Amino acid sequence: MCGLMGFVSSTGRAADRTEQVAAGMRCARHRGPDEAGTWSDVGDEGHPRVGSGCVVFGFNRLSIIDLESSHQPLRWGPPEAPDRYALVFNGEIYNYLELREQLRREFGVEFATEGDGEAIVAAVHHWGPDAVRRLRGMFAFLIWDNVEQQLFGARDPFGIKPLFTAALPDGVAFSSEAKGLRDLLEQPAEVDERALQHYLVLQYVPEPATMDRAIRKVESGTRFTVRPGEAPVYERYFHPVFAGRPATDAQERRALVDRITAALEDSVAAHMRADVTVGSFLSGGIDSTAIAALAKRSNPDLLTFTTGFEREGYSEIDVAAESAAAIGVEHIVRPVTEAEFRDVLPSIVWYLDDPVADPALVPLWFVANEARKHVKVVLSGEGADELFGGYNIYREPASLASITGLPGGLRKGLSAVGRALPDGFRGKDLLRRGGLDLEERYYGNARIFREDQLTGLLHTYSPGHSFRDVTDPVYEQSVGWDPVARMQHVDLFTWLRGDILVKADKMTMANSLELRVPFLDPEVFDVARTIGSEAKVTRQTTKLALREAMERIVPAHVLHRRKLGFPVPIRHFLAGDSYEWARDIITSAQTDQYLDPAAVLRMLDAHRAGQADHSRRIWTVLVFMVWHGIFVTGAITPEIPEPAYPVKL
Repeated sequence: MCGLMGFVSSTGRAADRTEQVAAGMRCARHRGPDEAGTWSDVGDEGHPRVGSGCVVFGFNRLSIIDLESSHQPLRWGPPEAPDRYALVFNGEIYNYLELREQLRREFGVEFATEGDGEAIVAAVHHWGPDAVRRLRGMFAFLIWDNVEQQLFGARDPFGIKPLFTAALPDGVAFSSEAKGLRDLLEQPAEVDERALQHYLVLQYVPEPATMDRAIRKVESGTRFTVRPGEAPVYERYFHPVFAGRPATDAQERRALVDRITAALEDSVAAHMRADVTVGSFLSGGIDSTAIAALAKRSNPDLLTFTTGFEREGYSEIDVAAESAAAIGVEHIVRPVTEAEFRDVLPSIVWYLDDPVADPALVPLWFVANEARKHVKVVLSGEGADELFGGYNIYREPASLASITGLPGGLRKGLSAVGRALPDGFRGKDLLRRGGLDLEERYYGNARIFREDQLTGLLHTYSPGHSFRDVTDPVYEQSVGWDPVARMQHVDLFTWLRGDILVKADKMTMANSLELRVPFLDPEVFDVARTIGSEAKVTRQTTKLALREAMERIVPAHVLHRRKLGFPVPIRHFLAGDSYEWARDIITSAQTDQYLDPAAVLRMLDAHRAGQADHSRRIWTVLVFMVWHGIFVTGAITPEIPEPAYPVKL
């Protein structure tokens, strides 16, 4: 678990960028405070050699496995060329022991360390680019091949670990954090106007874009090659398919439930592999409780962590404590105050690199900060909703069936009637949404501004940009699937990798804490994708098959409990004590080129007056304004503490 950078030069002068790479790694020191280093193919201290001058790597390490060895940048090669490859790798490979044994058995590979990094390089050497399909874990890595003079890299199937990239005049660069690339670009961020419009609709910037037009993301489930002087060549290797069908009888349903249980038991056991202490987040719902209960089998002294606000309906502290007691684990709580919530926002946005307007980022930062005082790794329940059908919106196809089953003309007529009805009229939204095709009405879990609401707010609004630019290519891959499966598939490529996994990685790594997500495991997905829609959502519940699979593992009071997660009372904050704080951000922001401050202030005042709940829209704007102040104008300078351990570069 670490931070990496890599630069491939088109001029043969990569070593000239070494100091900038080192500076970029200092920016990302929180990702790996245990040790750091740089390497160039023209030689480094202790390994002088004459090379092509095409590549320089930087690395920060958070030591989790094989603490005394597995230093990076890691050198490996076959006996005839022992220094052929150099690797920088962020993540964990949970089946590395099995891969190492297979490589020994089939190819006689000898390893110098006990870690997972060597397993990646040896696998790529012997099995080629398809080796990435054998990796069970979370990863973003770069491998330089001195013989082929080529960089090979990949990002894990779901996008758990980040990887940014930028084209420079003299080459191409990659980094775990966009901040490091700005050191190489030698320029502040420049707002991508299309990305800003998508952000205001979705609350995150969809891949492969970022808010900075000079920086892009390597997409999840993608591998790539780069030759000096040439543009990267990307190839998607992960093509998820939800191919569920109804269970034909009780025996088949029982077999499905047993497969889910077995897959999760195996995944959690694999995710507990570490040479340091592993804890678990515990929010009080079925997902995190199931993970914690299974983790306790590997670590009877498991520590669990939760957070919440001291306001009724916005805390899972009590139920999480009850769950911890029921499964027999020690529980640590970190409550968050409204003042802390406000004060930490600039730091959180700095760590994020890109604006993400999910208020749950704030309590997640605090609980990660608390957990890092006790453990170095935590497990969490991200991905369960996308794989097993956990969102209430997945029940919508059933509730709209009486309308969506009508002939197209009649549906469109009913939709027009719905739009014409006054706001608040019972059934208005049902008629409006029922008349829309799935591709028109569903574009992910977060829907902040409707596009028609942007015309008076966003000066750079373009009717030629739409959320459908993001979702239509995904929907094209799922023609013929049932509606719930299509919604899950869209969420894998939008909400999950754009919001859920970004906040999970950034907020934990900000605190030098590794977060592992056992639900997002290839073996778990292979079972989850076979579940029919009737075993995912009903009119009464969600994640039905998962709940059945967890009946013998999760306490009864949690099994059918409504999902809360880490809720944040921003509706109350922005109407009360945080009103002036928000107003100060709006009036001092230098974002008039993009946003109409008067329109934002009208929303804020209407919200305080109770005329409408604009809290999520206001929060989305505030996060962008803070991001702009940090990365574009430099008007905001967050206080970023040094990591717990010194890094020497």
